[in-house]
Amino acid sequence: MEECTLTLKDLLNGVDVKFSPDQDADRKIASITRDSRQVSEGAVFFCIKGQKFDGHDHAEKALEAGAAAVVVQRDLGLKRQIITEDMHRAYSTACANFFGNPADKLKLIGVTGTNGKTTVTYLVKQILTSAGVKTGLIGTIQNEIGDTVIPAKHTTPDPFQLHAMLARMHEAGCEYVVMEVSSHALDQKRAEGLRFISAAFTNLTQDHLDYHGTMEAYYQAKKKLFSMCDTAVINVDDKYGQRLNGEAECKTLTYACETSDADYSAHNIKFTEKGSSFAFLAGSTLKRVNFAQPGLFSVSNAMAAGVLCLAAGIDLEAVIEGLNRCTGVSGRFEILPANTDYTIIRDYAHSPDGLEKVLGTIRSFAAGRIVTLFGCAGNRDRTKRPMMAEAVARLSDFCIITSDNPRDEDPEQIIKDALPGIKQHRTPYKAIVDRYEAIRWALENTQPGDVLVLAGKGHEDYQVLDYGTIYFDEREIVLSLLGIKEDGEEF
Repeated sequence: MEECTLTLKDLLNGVDVKFSPDQDADRKIASITRDSRQVSEGAVFFCIKGQKFDGHDHAEKALEAGAAAVVVQRDLGLKRQIITEDMHRAYSTACANFFGNPADKLKLIGVTGTNGKTTVTYLVKQILTSAGVKTGLIGTIQNEIGDTVIPAKHTTPDPFQLHAMLARMHEAGCEYVVMEVSSHALDQKRAEGLRFISAAFTNLTQDHLDYHGTMEAYYQAKKKLFSMCDTAVINVDDKYGQRLNGEAECKTLTYACETSDADYSAHNIKFTEKGSSFAFLAGSTLKRVNFAQPGLFSVSNAMAAGVLCLAAGIDLEAVIEGLNRCTGVSGRFEILPANTDYTIIRDYAHSPDGLEKVLGTIRSFAAGRIVTLFGCAGNRDRTKRPMMAEAVARLSDFCIITSDNPRDEDPEQIIKDALPGIKQHRTPYKAIVDRYEAIRWALENTQPGDVLVLAGKGHEDYQVLDYGTIYFDEREIVLSLLGIKEDGEEF
């Protein structure tokens, strides 16, 4: 990017701020940051208060390091301070201004909900690409600029990273950008100032209550997206979707798989182990879709993606052709090429509802036992642990409970928290704390005709332990333990 020539006044355009008397509003700025360690000469430091650290504690040191200004939410009595009442909004708006407001030059499509965000965004990108439109993607697994892949650290990036990415996408010739918009991002105003031409609500089930506290607060965080879009695309099979349909402040389009009382609905749904087929009903027009992923939740994701693209201006024929061309998503109901006499599926399901949907789908076609390996995350909502375990025990024939990302919690205690859920049923189970050893045991003991489900990690290629993050790619681990190369040949 070229050297920034913005002034302080330009940087904070659109934000309600109060400059200190000694501050020159026309001073050129060199950079902006919320990280005090990155402050350099001519930078603007935003003193954001987080869950663990408060940037205000570092304001004075930032000025000593050469900051042109510090933006604060309370009067610190410092020189070159700029006061604002809404720090998160100020930072997001400044980041957009710093990069020349790239979002205004792009057609944005957003997706929020507890489950399905990643899959829906990938499907939207595949539909748009199939229609000949260059598209950017921002999400959990990775960011994409056309065919270029960029690693992702967060579902919705920090505002600086977000607008930097949008600027790169615009410069690369993208017309559309589809992005996951998490409840955390909405609550922290990381997407402040963005305008989406269409945005989808997939569903809302218990998750992230360690952050939001209540389901109502979680819903209200998600709902914010629909004050930022032109058209809301809403799943009315979901009870919160039905509520949102009556509360959204913008135009709404509804979709459903379980009722015909929607603007767009799926009919004559059929499943196999390898995919789904259904009729996409749009008004009086019926189109047949053969989709690469099985399960009612997969059909719902396909409907969401299709209606999002219709709302964004893509014609129905192109949408249907795109859905028929769609391939699977890494770590989402992914059947591993294991060459075994049983099936191995890895999936990202890590909530009670997510597990229930995945295992319920497998139950519809499994000829043998369902063996489910899963764990519960550390430093996250403890109340959902027995709920997850209950869903697994109810829908599986054998459970292997192990670690997910225990972080700095005792992994044995996490398992103890979940066990009451398993014990509500008579399903046999085995507890193995070490996830690698749990996978090894599962591969050695799964029987011909079984379906082995590796739940919770999905696309992730790491595990977060108390001493740090280690490389942990379950696809590679499984194939290595079975002595199989990625091309399907044996070692």
